[in-house]
Amino acid sequence: MSIKTATLNGVATIEIARPEKKNAITAAMYQQMADALNAAKEDPAVRAVLITGQPGIFTSGNDIDDFMQRPPGSTESPAFLFMRALMGCDKPVVAAVTGAAIGIGTTLLLHCDFVYVSDEARLAMPFVSLGLVPEFASSLIVPQLMGHVRAAEKLLLGDPFTGADAVECGIANAVLPAGEVVNHARRIAERFNGLPPGAVRDSKRLMWSARTKLALETIATEGEIFAKRLRSPEAQEAFGAFFQKRKPDFSKF
Repeated sequence: MSIKTATLNGVATIEIARPEKKNAITAAMYQQMADALNAAKEDPAVRAVLITGQPGIFTSGNDIDDFMQRPPGSTESPAFLFMRALMGCDKPVVAAVTGAAIGIGTTLLLHCDFVYVSDEARLAMPFVSLGLVPEFASSLIVPQLMGHVRAAEKLLLGDPFTGADAVECGIANAVLPAGEVVNHARRIAERFNGLPPGAVRDSKRLMWSARTKLALETIATEGEIFAKRLRSPEAQEAFGAFFQKRKPDFSKF
Protein backbone atom coordinates (compact mmCIF):
# COMPACT_ATOMS: atom_id res chain seq x y z
CA MET A 1 0.00 0.00 0.00
CA SER A 2 1.16 3.54 -0.74
CA ILE A 3 -0.22 4.86 2.56
CA LYS A 4 0.88 3.04 5.69
CA THR A 5 -1.00 3.54 8.94
CA ALA A 6 -0.29 2.39 12.47
CA THR A 7 -1.25 3.39 16.00
CA LEU A 8 1.37 3.11 18.71
CA ASN A 9 1.53 4.70 22.16
CA GLY A 10 -1.41 7.00 21.47
CA VAL A 11 -0.08 8.25 18.12
CA ALA A 12 -1.76 7.42 14.82
CA THR A 13 0.90 7.54 12.11
CA ILE A 14 0.04 8.22 8.46
CA GLU A 15 3.07 7.49 6.30
CA ILE A 16 3.23 8.36 2.61
CA ALA A 17 5.14 5.35 1.30
CA ARG A 18 5.61 5.45 -2.45
CA PRO A 19 9.29 6.28 -2.80
CA GLU A 20 9.57 4.82 -6.31
CA LYS A 21 7.27 7.66 -7.45
CA LYS A 22 8.74 10.28 -5.10
CA ASN A 23 5.68 9.83 -2.88
CA ALA A 24 3.42 11.34 -5.55
CA ILE A 25 -0.18 11.20 -4.29
CA THR A 26 -2.98 9.51 -6.23
CA ALA A 27 -6.73 9.85 -5.71
CA ALA A 28 -6.74 6.49 -3.93
CA MET A 29 -4.01 7.71 -1.56
CA TYR A 30 -5.99 10.85 -0.74
CA GLN A 31 -8.94 8.64 0.14
CA GLN A 32 -6.77 6.42 2.34
CA MET A 33 -5.39 9.44 4.19
CA ALA A 34 -8.88 10.91 4.64
CA ASP A 35 -10.12 7.60 6.05
CA ALA A 36 -7.11 7.35 8.38
CA LEU A 37 -7.63 10.88 9.72
CA ASN A 38 -11.32 10.27 10.32
CA ALA A 39 -10.57 6.98 12.06
CA ALA A 40 -7.96 8.67 14.28
CA LYS A 41 -10.47 11.35 15.22
CA GLU A 42 -12.99 8.73 16.37
CA ASP A 43 -10.52 6.46 18.18
CA PRO A 44 -10.33 7.35 21.89
CA ALA A 45 -6.95 5.61 22.11
CA VAL A 46 -5.45 8.16 19.71
CA ARG A 47 -4.18 11.34 21.33
CA ALA A 48 -2.31 12.80 18.31
CA VAL A 49 -1.65 12.17 14.63
CA LEU A 50 1.75 12.04 12.93
CA ILE A 51 2.03 12.58 9.16
CA THR A 52 5.33 11.70 7.55
CA GLY A 53 6.90 10.50 4.30
CA GLN A 54 10.06 8.61 3.39
CA PRO A 55 13.70 9.46 4.10
CA GLY A 56 14.60 12.25 1.68
CA ILE A 57 11.07 12.82 0.37
CA PHE A 58 7.84 13.99 2.00
CA THR A 59 5.80 14.16 -1.21
CA SER A 60 6.32 15.49 -4.71
CA GLY A 61 2.64 16.48 -4.80
CA ASN A 62 -0.04 15.07 -7.06
CA ASP A 63 0.71 12.09 -9.26
CA ILE A 64 0.34 13.89 -12.61
CA ASP A 65 -0.73 10.81 -14.59
CA ASP A 66 -3.40 9.90 -12.05
CA PHE A 67 -4.37 13.54 -11.63
CA MET A 68 -5.03 14.00 -15.34
CA GLN A 69 -7.03 10.76 -15.51
CA ARG A 70 -9.00 11.53 -12.34
CA PRO A 71 -9.07 15.31 -11.92
CA PRO A 72 -10.85 16.54 -8.79
CA GLY A 73 -14.20 17.29 -10.38
CA SER A 74 -16.10 18.21 -7.24
CA THR A 75 -15.72 18.93 -3.55
CA GLU A 76 -16.55 15.25 -2.94
CA SER A 77 -13.44 14.06 -4.76
CA PRO A 78 -10.79 12.29 -2.63
CA ALA A 79 -8.45 15.30 -2.56
CA PHE A 80 -11.15 17.51 -1.07
CA LEU A 81 -12.21 14.76 1.34
CA PHE A 82 -8.62 14.65 2.57
CA MET A 83 -8.53 18.43 2.98
CA ARG A 84 -11.71 18.43 5.04
CA ALA A 85 -10.55 15.46 7.12
CA LEU A 86 -7.26 17.19 7.99
CA MET A 87 -9.00 20.45 8.84
CA GLY A 88 -11.65 18.60 10.82
CA CYS A 89 -9.26 16.53 12.93
CA ASP A 90 -9.73 17.81 16.48
CA LYS A 91 -6.62 16.07 17.77
CA PRO A 92 -3.13 17.56 17.39
CA VAL A 93 -1.54 16.83 14.01
CA VAL A 94 2.24 16.75 13.80
CA ALA A 95 4.10 16.67 10.47
CA ALA A 96 7.64 15.36 9.96
CA VAL A 97 9.14 16.56 6.66
CA THR A 98 12.36 15.24 5.21
CA GLY A 99 13.38 16.15 1.67
CA ALA A 100 11.00 17.62 -0.89
CA ALA A 101 7.49 18.85 -0.09
CA ILE A 102 5.95 20.05 -3.34
CA GLY A 103 2.47 21.46 -4.01
CA ILE A 104 0.07 19.92 -1.53
CA GLY A 105 3.15 18.60 0.25
CA THR A 106 3.60 22.20 1.42
CA THR A 107 0.00 23.36 1.60
CA LEU A 108 -1.10 20.51 3.88
CA LEU A 109 1.48 21.72 6.40
CA LEU A 110 -0.54 24.92 6.76
CA HIS A 111 -3.24 22.84 8.46
CA CYS A 112 -1.02 20.94 10.90
CA ASP A 113 -0.44 22.02 14.49
CA PHE A 114 3.27 21.21 14.61
CA VAL A 115 5.67 20.96 11.67
CA TYR A 116 9.27 19.78 11.89
CA VAL A 117 11.47 19.88 8.80
CA SER A 118 14.89 18.53 7.97
CA ASP A 119 17.88 20.63 6.99
CA GLU A 120 17.55 18.92 3.59
CA ALA A 121 13.90 19.88 3.09
CA ARG A 122 12.86 21.85 0.03
CA LEU A 123 9.35 23.22 -0.16
CA ALA A 124 7.54 24.69 -3.17
CA MET A 125 4.05 25.63 -4.36
CA PRO A 126 4.49 25.73 -8.17
CA PHE A 127 0.80 25.94 -9.09
CA VAL A 128 1.06 28.96 -11.41
CA SER A 129 3.84 27.33 -13.46
CA LEU A 130 1.36 24.53 -14.25
CA GLY A 131 -1.28 27.02 -15.36
CA LEU A 132 -3.22 26.47 -12.13
CA VAL A 133 -3.96 28.39 -8.93
CA PRO A 134 -3.10 27.76 -5.28
CA GLU A 135 -5.18 25.24 -3.33
CA PHE A 136 -5.96 24.09 0.22
CA ALA A 137 -6.59 27.73 1.25
CA SER A 138 -2.94 28.59 0.62
CA SER A 139 -4.03 31.75 -1.21
CA LEU A 140 -5.49 32.88 2.12
CA ILE A 141 -3.10 31.45 4.69
CA VAL A 142 0.30 32.03 3.07
CA PRO A 143 -0.15 35.83 2.79
CA GLN A 144 -1.48 35.86 6.37
CA LEU A 145 1.62 34.05 7.62
CA MET A 146 4.36 35.85 5.72
CA GLY A 147 2.92 39.01 4.19
CA HIS A 148 2.00 39.68 0.59
CA VAL A 149 5.43 40.26 -0.93
CA ARG A 150 6.99 37.05 0.36
CA ALA A 151 3.81 35.14 -0.42
CA ALA A 152 4.06 36.41 -4.00
CA GLU A 153 7.50 34.80 -4.28
CA LYS A 154 6.11 31.49 -3.13
CA LEU A 155 2.71 31.49 -4.89
CA LEU A 156 3.15 33.61 -8.03
CA LEU A 157 6.76 32.78 -8.90
CA GLY A 158 6.68 29.35 -7.25
CA ASP A 159 10.12 29.90 -5.76
CA PRO A 160 11.30 26.92 -3.70
CA PHE A 161 12.39 27.54 -0.13
CA THR A 162 14.31 25.76 2.59
CA GLY A 163 13.27 24.38 5.93
CA ALA A 164 14.91 27.38 7.61
CA ASP A 165 12.79 29.67 5.42
CA ALA A 166 9.69 27.69 6.45
CA VAL A 167 10.49 28.31 10.11
CA GLU A 168 11.08 32.02 9.51
CA CYS A 169 7.78 32.28 7.59
CA GLY A 170 5.80 30.57 10.34
CA ILE A 171 5.07 27.34 8.44
CA ALA A 172 7.35 25.14 10.57
CA ASN A 173 8.40 24.95 14.21
CA ALA A 174 12.01 23.88 13.81
CA VAL A 175 14.71 22.54 11.49
CA LEU A 176 16.53 19.38 12.56
CA PRO A 177 19.08 17.01 11.00
CA ALA A 178 17.29 14.68 8.61
CA GLY A 179 17.83 11.60 10.75
CA GLU A 180 16.23 13.22 13.80
CA VAL A 181 13.05 14.72 12.33
CA VAL A 182 10.64 11.79 12.61
CA ASN A 183 11.72 10.76 16.11
CA HIS A 184 11.47 14.34 17.35
CA ALA A 185 8.02 14.75 15.81
CA ARG A 186 6.91 11.49 17.41
CA ARG A 187 8.14 12.63 20.82
CA ILE A 188 6.09 15.82 20.46
CA ALA A 189 3.01 13.78 19.48
CA GLU A 190 3.49 11.41 22.44
CA ARG A 191 3.50 14.33 24.89
CA PHE A 192 -0.27 14.49 24.43
CA ASN A 193 -0.59 11.16 26.25
CA GLY A 194 0.10 13.12 29.44
CA LEU A 195 -2.35 15.95 28.77
CA PRO A 196 -6.15 16.03 29.29
CA PRO A 197 -7.58 15.12 25.85
CA GLY A 198 -10.79 17.11 26.18
CA ALA A 199 -8.93 20.30 27.04
CA VAL A 200 -6.56 19.72 24.13
CA ARG A 201 -9.42 19.23 21.66
CA ASP A 202 -11.35 22.26 22.91
CA SER A 203 -8.24 24.43 22.84
CA LYS A 204 -7.36 23.36 19.30
CA ARG A 205 -10.93 24.06 18.20
CA LEU A 206 -10.74 27.57 19.67
CA MET A 207 -7.39 28.23 17.99
CA TRP A 208 -8.62 27.20 14.55
CA SER A 209 -12.31 28.16 14.60
CA ALA A 210 -12.06 31.70 13.24
CA ARG A 211 -9.80 30.72 10.36
CA THR A 212 -11.50 27.43 9.50
CA LYS A 213 -14.75 28.95 8.24
CA LEU A 214 -12.93 31.38 5.95
CA ALA A 215 -10.48 28.66 4.88
CA LEU A 216 -13.33 26.35 3.83
CA GLU A 217 -14.88 29.17 1.80
CA THR A 218 -11.49 29.86 0.21
CA ILE A 219 -10.98 26.18 -0.64
CA ALA A 220 -14.35 26.12 -2.40
CA THR A 221 -13.47 29.24 -4.42
CA GLU A 222 -9.98 27.96 -5.21
CA GLY A 223 -11.44 24.61 -6.29
CA GLU A 224 -13.88 26.26 -8.67
CA ILE A 225 -11.16 28.33 -10.32
CA PHE A 226 -8.71 25.41 -10.22
CA ALA A 227 -11.15 23.23 -12.19
CA LYS A 228 -11.52 25.94 -14.85
CA ARG A 229 -7.78 26.49 -15.02
CA LEU A 230 -7.23 22.75 -15.43
CA ARG A 231 -9.14 22.92 -18.73
CA SER A 232 -7.39 26.09 -19.89
CA PRO A 233 -4.96 26.23 -22.85
CA GLU A 234 -2.24 27.39 -20.46
CA ALA A 235 -2.60 24.31 -18.29
CA GLN A 236 -2.73 22.07 -21.35
CA GLU A 237 0.55 23.57 -22.53
CA ALA A 238 2.12 23.21 -19.08
CA PHE A 239 1.10 19.58 -18.64
CA GLY A 240 1.96 18.75 -22.26
CA ALA A 241 5.43 20.13 -21.70
CA PHE A 242 5.75 18.11 -18.50
CA PHE A 243 4.93 14.84 -20.25
CA GLN A 244 7.11 15.71 -23.25
CA LYS A 245 9.98 16.76 -20.97
CA ARG A 246 10.35 20.18 -22.52
CA LYS A 247 10.09 23.80 -21.40
CA PRO A 248 6.53 25.15 -21.72
CA ASP A 249 5.92 28.03 -24.11
CA PHE A 250 3.46 30.61 -22.78
CA SER A 251 4.39 33.32 -25.29
CA LYS A 252 1.20 32.78 -27.33
CA PHE A 253 -1.14 33.44 -24.40
